[in-house]
Amino acid sequence: SQQGCDPFAQTQRSKLQHRRARINQQINKEMRMRAGAENLFRATSNHKVKETVALELSYVNSNLQLLKEELEELNSSVDVYQNDSESISVPMIPLGLKETKELDLLVPLKDLISEHYGEEGVLFEKEIKEFMELRQAMRTPSRNEAGLELLMEYYNQLYFLDSRFFPPTKSLGVFFHWYDSLTGVPSHQRALAFEKGSVLFNIGALHTQIGARQDRASLPGLNQAIDAFQKAAGAFNYLKENFSNAPSLDMSAASLNMLVRLMVAQVQECVFEKMTLLRTQHDFLSRLQLAQEAARVEDVYSLVHQTMTQAHVKDYVPFSWTTMVHVKSEHFKALSHYFAAIALCDCPVASDAELPEQEKAFIQFHVTMPDGPSLRVLLQDPEERRKLGKAHLKKAIMKHEEAMRIHGLCKILRKMDILQEVLSFAHKRSLSKYSEIDHEEDFFETGNAPDIHPKTLQKPEIKSPNFSQVKVTDLFHRLGPLSVFSAKNKWYPVRRVHLMRGENGFGFTLRGDSPVLIAGVIPGGCAAEAGLKEGDYIISVNGKDCKWSKHAEVVQLLKSTGEEGVEIGVITLQGSEGPKAADKKAMAMSSGSGLQKSNKENSRKSLMNSKSASTLLVWSKKSKRSKKSTYGVPFTAVGDNEAMY
Repeated sequence: SQQGCDPFAQTQRSKLQHRRARINQQINKEMRMRAGAENLFRATSNHKVKETVALELSYVNSNLQLLKEELEELNSSVDVYQNDSESISVPMIPLGLKETKELDLLVPLKDLISEHYGEEGVLFEKEIKEFMELRQAMRTPSRNEAGLELLMEYYNQLYFLDSRFFPPTKSLGVFFHWYDSLTGVPSHQRALAFEKGSVLFNIGALHTQIGARQDRASLPGLNQAIDAFQKAAGAFNYLKENFSNAPSLDMSAASLNMLVRLMVAQVQECVFEKMTLLRTQHDFLSRLQLAQEAARVEDVYSLVHQTMTQAHVKDYVPFSWTTMVHVKSEHFKALSHYFAAIALCDCPVASDAELPEQEKAFIQFHVTMPDGPSLRVLLQDPEERRKLGKAHLKKAIMKHEEAMRIHGLCKILRKMDILQEVLSFAHKRSLSKYSEIDHEEDFFETGNAPDIHPKTLQKPEIKSPNFSQVKVTDLFHRLGPLSVFSAKNKWYPVRRVHLMRGENGFGFTLRGDSPVLIAGVIPGGCAAEAGLKEGDYIISVNGKDCKWSKHAEVVQLLKSTGEEGVEIGVITLQGSEGPKAADKKAMAMSSGSGLQKSNKENSRKSLMNSKSASTLLVWSKKSKRSKKSTYGVPFTAVGDNEAMY
């Protein structure tokens, strides 16, 4: 059976969850008080009252500030997820998993099985319990490949649950409760889409935790971190493209967009670390490359910082995240200038043979051309190189100082010694380089170095989730093939028909399998007499269940009938009676239940009943059904001979 992770991590997480929810209740209460006080402040003309209200307002506001800071600290329990290696790696930002409440599906599913499928609900208790155990395990996945597979397995199982038990017009009456990953605010909805989306979010979040735990001082660790953050970006991106109107903020388009960008930036940072590990040779071109990689990291973190400070996201993203992203963008800008200076000052002057290649690299290196002599002269004149190097170092030092200043503004980040260490190490390194190349007799004003053109050797990929990597079997397989026995189809109660074989056989043609379809009934034949119709499905022969039987098996059962005849159980789909039944069903199958323009392939759009239309969550998913309908099987030839059924 499925295993979640250790109960200790679970209790730690749910403690966090409860504290988050409690702080949010207090925040909401203070917000209501603030709104009331503000209205009163605007409405009253009494000076005394105004003073009292103003005092009350400042008290409420400072309370709010404290509560928000407390929430911050909870959300930044980054250390829970970071790796234990001794080596210094800059911390990455992992996401907490969304929590969910337990869900009891026993009664609703048993009821639906007896009402809709006409089967004894009690006979499916084992399957329902198995599904519920899978859901229970999925709430606490372990932080590794097995945990990801568990979430994927549950996610894939939801496809079957949806097809079997969620008719397009009626709600199952069960609420799915999930907590916001960052604020802890609970939301609930009847739409299965909300459950699917939340599981998908957790797949992304788990990837972020796996990425943050890798030891990035080694190449394998770095490659695993890159893979994990790319897959996290893919999960959040898939969620953004296939969902809308999620009831919780963490799954809003603005939040997901921010998370995708954050993951891409973390990948880019790992790529920089990878280049640092691989570039063991310290030649001019390698150092230019490192400077450009660093500029690229700065570029992507600046974009994340812009995204985090937008209106819909600003109040919601932990301040420590926004600060860390801001710090990193300044830090990597400083590094890009530092490596530029090292390339100019520590590498030997270009020989005539090296000049063309170095010149070519240097032309595309700066965003704008540096002042001073031509590139060719610059590259071959040590003094000119030192001048420009010094300008780059001056800029690097300014940026290191800015990174340290911003870092100091955030109480939570101040507690993070690792980040502090990395920033101050880089700062000292630039300072000592500056004093090493600074000559006392320098009279020239150190110029302003142009920025470095961002460029990377490894572009981050957004890797969409590969749902097919975890194979699942439909737990409710016994209900029959989904092509017929699904939530959206309705059929008349089973008819038991006693059939004798006439001299011309049974008088019908059969087609397809699982379940076998009566494709034609010969007028005046035995089948017609017994009341069988074109479009009926054979679901049993002499009491043997044939829902899943192949064509040949059913024919064999019919042929082995003796004098006493055979009892056949058949069903007719509602709305598909009449001569064109088979064609209608083939059409219904190939079209899904409504196409959405945004998808090239068939999509299913299931709008579940929700409390209000505005919070409707739309889930559109590529149809998993194979293109071949059950009608690909040719008609059985009907002749007036023994082989006729």
